[in-house]
Amino acid sequence: MIELNSKQRKILEKAAHNLQPVVIVGGAGVTDGLIKMVDTSVKAHELIKIKFNEYKDEKVDLTQKICAACDASLVRIIGNVAIVYRPADDPEDRVIKNLE
Repeated sequence: MIELNSKQRKILEKAAHNLQPVVIVGGAGVTDGLIKMVDTSVKAHELIKIKFNEYKDEKVDLTQKICAACDASLVRIIGNVAIVYRPADDPEDRVIKNLE
């Protein structure tokens, strides 16, 4: 998990503005299947949104648990939507390149 500074967070927030949530936390909560889905999605897209339809009161703790399990970084939680980022392993494959 990389630590993001405020400038990097702002760049990622702007990039995530038009994204739709790709993972939805429902009644089952944070399961192994959900973590696997987040890991697959963040590997493919680098930057994703996770929407909380349930467990809205625990969204901060659950998002931190998801990020730790997927080695991703929490950009920000806005309302009931968390923005999560993990750069691609190969610098050549990175979609978001202006974070340095």
